[in-house]
Amino acid sequence: MLRRIKTHGMYRPKLFDTLKNYNRQQFTKDLLAGIIVGIVALPLAIAFAIASGVSPEKGLYTAVIAGFIISAMGGSRVQIGGPTGAFIVIVYGIVQVHGVNGLIIATFMAGVMLIIMGLARFGSVIKFIPHPLIVGFTSGIAVLIFSSQMKDFFGLSMGDVPADFFTKWKSYTAGVDTVNMYSFMIAAATVAIILLWPKVTHKIPGSLIAIVVTTTAMQIFHLPVDTIGNRFGSIPSSLPMPIIPDLDFNTIKKLIQPAFTIALLGGIESLLSAVVSDGMIGGNHKSNMELIAQGTANIFSSIFGGIPATGAIARTATNVKNGGRTPVAGIVHAITLLLIMLFVGKWAALIPMATLAGILVVIAYHMSEWQSFVSVFKGSHSDVVVLVTTFLLTVIIDLTVAIEIGMVLAAFLFMRQMIMFSDVSILKRDIDDSGKEKNTNDIEILSIPSTVEVFEITGPLFFVAAHKFKAAMRFIENPPKILIIRMRQVPFIDATGIRTLKEVHKDAKHRGTKLILSEVHSRQLIKELQDARLLFSIGKANVTSSFKEALSRSIMLLQDEATNKNIPLDD
Repeated sequence: MLRRIKTHGMYRPKLFDTLKNYNRQQFTKDLLAGIIVGIVALPLAIAFAIASGVSPEKGLYTAVIAGFIISAMGGSRVQIGGPTGAFIVIVYGIVQVHGVNGLIIATFMAGVMLIIMGLARFGSVIKFIPHPLIVGFTSGIAVLIFSSQMKDFFGLSMGDVPADFFTKWKSYTAGVDTVNMYSFMIAAATVAIILLWPKVTHKIPGSLIAIVVTTTAMQIFHLPVDTIGNRFGSIPSSLPMPIIPDLDFNTIKKLIQPAFTIALLGGIESLLSAVVSDGMIGGNHKSNMELIAQGTANIFSSIFGGIPATGAIARTATNVKNGGRTPVAGIVHAITLLLIMLFVGKWAALIPMATLAGILVVIAYHMSEWQSFVSVFKGSHSDVVVLVTTFLLTVIIDLTVAIEIGMVLAAFLFMRQMIMFSDVSILKRDIDDSGKEKNTNDIEILSIPSTVEVFEITGPLFFVAAHKFKAAMRFIENPPKILIIRMRQVPFIDATGIRTLKEVHKDAKHRGTKLILSEVHSRQLIKELQDARLLFSIGKANVTSSFKEALSRSIMLLQDEATNKNIPLDD
């Protein structure tokens, strides 16, 4: 019954929990925070959409629809959702290969995957993706975002920006003589305003001030600079009609990999944001409910023609700093964006492309996490390998490949560390009654008979360490009467470990050696031994909870053999 109640609470949105003691004072704070975050999100939604290779209104649709759902259904009190810089690279790649329709289908599929992850309770697992892996692909994404903005930052006269990193920079170099100094000045002014404005106030975002100042300057002086309107036309002042994507087996097969990347990246980003915000407000988010909300948000975003969405760390932090403490602030943020789009969205067409490039260059700098990159780079060799590999694969090849290979590499390096931690050793003859080795001068000593061999396994007995254990067993030249295997430092065992124990037991019986497992404390170990019927075949009396019991049992078995008595091994 308690388990059922706990599970039910796990899948209840935080909105319902926070409304129990909601009051007017908190609503005022949430309202103000929501309006501020909505204003902050406006230029970002447009910039992320354009950088992703789609029209600007798709970013607004995503911020409104997905932002509302993530707050209303999510497992965090203060999470703000919408399009983020992390998706730019993967979305741009999908659009280049499969078109906008392929992106919509991939986003829909990713939403379904996220819901399945949440229902399968993967939330607690995704939160523990290795830090070097996250820093590696995040820094790689930052480099790619920075690279993608050079055309508009300098106003270069060239065709479409190539997707390949090196080809992209080669094209920039070829077009260096076409630099538009007006575009460069607007982009540089944007960067300067965003970096310096916080010294004036934190209440109004620097990106909004930069947009107002540069757009006004361009209109007054009639500067020859590309705008959103020149490139994409006017921005619609209404939401589109929902359309369910057409799914067939061939399409699913083609888009399953990028869809999984969107789902995994969305899950990682949203849960990281939730963890960061928990630290800021002293809260505790529901990771599985958050994944379900993110999945639902991406499904509806795709239905309305939007792009992938996830939790946005910067906007969530802005929400918290301005007093937002419940999902109401996130809902207000989505409504604010909707009202802006409906009534003043047409003015967004006047924004210079160089201004958006300047905003994205600053975002890329903050995303780069260069301090974290340097910190991990100074760490262990394993972490450095994962960091550099993931970073280089993200920049040079593809984010999907980077995450996949990075995860596999991290897993292999972890196994390598577990192998180094795992050990099998033969123990000395003199051991005290607590099971510790002692000098022969000590008083309390349990004397081990010469016909008894004692081996100890240190660390998990899993499929890799099991081979080390089997190799150690081969060093026993003269079969002892009793073989005691101490397992006090074995936290878990897998199927290969169980099979190895079975082989050791079988070999011991063949040699006439009786096997005793000592200090089996872990519940998981006992359960695995029971399920594999090793407890029955070895004998319950020969699986002990202390070394003293194991030694007493071995002496009893030796005495029985000496006096030709038949004591059953499973009593």
